[in-house]
Order: sequence, then structure tokens, then C-alpha cells
Amino acid sequence: MSRTMSRITALATTVAAVATTWTLSAGPALAAPPTPPSASTAATQLAGLTVKAEGSTTGYSRDKFPHWINQSGTCDTREQVLKRDGTGVTVDSSCQPTAGRWYSVYDATYINDSSGVDIDHIVPLAEAWKSGASGWTQAKRQEFANNLTISQLIAVSASSNRSKGDRDPSEWKPTNTSVHCVYAREWIWVKYTYKLSLQSAEKTALQQMLATC
Repeated sequence: MSRTMSRITALATTVAAVATTWTLSAGPALAAPPTPPSASTAATQLAGLTVKAEGSTTGYSRDKFPHWINQSGTCDTREQVLKRDGTGVTVDSSCQPTAGRWYSVYDATYINDSSGVDIDHIVPLAEAWKSGASGWTQAKRQEFANNLTISQLIAVSASSNRSKGDRDPSEWKPTNTSVHCVYAREWIWVKYTYKLSLQSAEKTALQQMLATC
């Protein structure tokens, strides 16, 4: 091959690589909690969870799950998730976002102001309480409410988070059906990590969501 042809080939390869990179980055900026286990692993974890009637909310209070705690420098848990899950996020000296854009995977919408973003607990605090957390220490409940090492926290639109409330997957699922697979895997990972129980209807709903993977 001539030197000229080699240069043309190299240039074409570079252009193709740039085009591919642009194509990949041109999609929505998805929120990015840690990636949950695969669907097959999630199914195994789900099979290992205790199925029983849900407990009551007697004695429950969000104050028994202290959040948001300091995570790094001046940033608390909420602010860390806002930085992690957004694009173009800038913060001031107290770690409050001054700019940024967030893509809410629950309802496939963009939010351009952090005041419109909620940090959702994948497994809600009240749900955890009814599933076993009522018997935990305060320190363990604090860890659960602020855990960034598993997919327990995600930035979503305030409207979708409030629509969900404290409901489990048998009662509420993201309106964006394309994330049902990953949502089920995240939910199962959290419950498996903390050895929380689940109801029969909840297990059935999770199995149906895993079937979409």
C-alpha cells in the first residue's frame, strides 16, 4: 500500500472512531448508581430472600434513618449523588449545585434545575422498616439511608419519586418500561445485601420485571 493510501486509511479510521464516540455520547446522560448484578445473579439472589407477610409501620420515622450525612469535604450524600448522576454539574463552596442537567430514568425526562431533582432510595425507608430494618441499630439504618456503594440511591425527577412514595414493585414501577430490568436488579441487590424480606406479590412483580431483561 502506498504512503498516500496509508494516510487516507488512517484518516478514515480516525474519523470513524470520532463518529462512533459522538454517536455513543449523544444519547441521554443516564443516572449512574453502581451497576447491579446481572439478571441471572439477581434471580439467584431473589430466590434466596425470605418471603413473608410485610410488617407494620408502627414506630417508623424517617428520623430513624439519619440522612443526608457528610460524605466528602463539604458534600453530603444528596449532593454527592447530584454530582454523580448529572452532566455538566458545577457546585459552590458548600457543594450546592449551581448548574447541571439530570436525566430521570424513571420517567425519561430531563431536569435543568437541581431543585426539581429528588434522590430516591430504590428500596424506600418505610419499605425497609417493614421488611426488617425496624430491628436494626440506628447506625445500620443510617448506613442504609446513605449507602453509595450499591444501587440504593439515584437522582430522579421529584414528580416520579413522589409518585412512587414508599411502594414496592407490586404497587409501583417506573413509567419508563425500558428500565424495568435494571430497576428490579437494583431492588433485589439492596434487599439481598441487607437481608430484607419481601412479600409474595413483590417477588412475583420482580420476577416479571427480570423477564424483560
